[in-house]
Amino acid sequence: MAMRILWPNLPASLVPVATEAAGPGFEKDFHEKFEDVTDEQWANADAIVGGCPAKYIDKLRNCRIFVKYGVGYDDVDIERFGKLGVPVCNVPDYGTREVADHAIALMLTLAKSVAYHDAELHADLKGNWRPAHNPFGRRLSVCTYGVVGMGRIGTAAARRAKAFDMDVVFYDPYQPNGYQFAIGVRRADSLAELMGQCDFVSVHTPLTAETRGLIGAEAFAAAKRGMILINTARGPVVDIDALYDAMKDGTVQAAGLDVLPEEPANAQRRLIAAWQQNEDWIRHRLLLTPHSAFYTPESMRDNRAFAARTAARFLRDGRLENCVNKQFLVAKG
Repeated sequence: MAMRILWPNLPASLVPVATEAAGPGFEKDFHEKFEDVTDEQWANADAIVGGCPAKYIDKLRNCRIFVKYGVGYDDVDIERFGKLGVPVCNVPDYGTREVADHAIALMLTLAKSVAYHDAELHADLKGNWRPAHNPFGRRLSVCTYGVVGMGRIGTAAARRAKAFDMDVVFYDPYQPNGYQFAIGVRRADSLAELMGQCDFVSVHTPLTAETRGLIGAEAFAAAKRGMILINTARGPVVDIDALYDAMKDGTVQAAGLDVLPEEPANAQRRLIAAWQQNEDWIRHRLLLTPHSAFYTPESMRDNRAFAARTAARFLRDGRLENCVNKQFLVAKG
């Protein structure tokens, strides 16, 4: 009997992508909505690709692997899957270039006052034709670019910053000694050391218990005054209440955020409220994008294709890639 792969939440337009990536030899079930999946399909799937909300986990009987779309897996109960003997895998190799590009785009938009000039010219086309009025302007080649989290995306962002002749330094206690020499950047031994020397700090860590609130009051207290913060990783890594205080007192000159602790944005947060009301002190200093850094049509195809390929390789060849719950896995009885 052919092994079954279930895609419980795949847009119909991407079914051909997933079908081709998985290859022949499987029975394939596709749905766009979780609620359309039958109990029989949940129970008899050998692999789940995409999403599997907690309420459906108890319906699984034959599942041998769950592959989640995307890089982050903080919304998956990886321990529960592990106790069921089901490896959970992510897709860390999609969107790397897109997110790194977006981080640099936010930096450049602020450093060159692109959004500022556009808004000012809308307000007064003649009166605000002031080429030299650039509140955040700085020559990038004399600036230090800091990366918090030197994984795939952090490394890609660092390489892009180097192309602007920036001095690049990173903090990542999990990268092995000598990694800095391999890519030609400097290494900081602590977050405080990095914060204290950087003109720009770009966040690229996963969300874990260790990184939640990592960029908070303590980090800002160590920061170089007038720094610019970029976050395209996970919203809760940055304490935006502490960021509000740091921007209000001038420690942080500006920030570009693609991710927030609550999404969509929580208008009750002080920082979001001040931005939305366009208060004088924050005007032009905060850029928000709607968790869109990862998105291009190409990255979405990669995400679905790589996820399907990961599931198929495991079922076909026993090749387990990108498993994020190895510490919890127990052998199936």
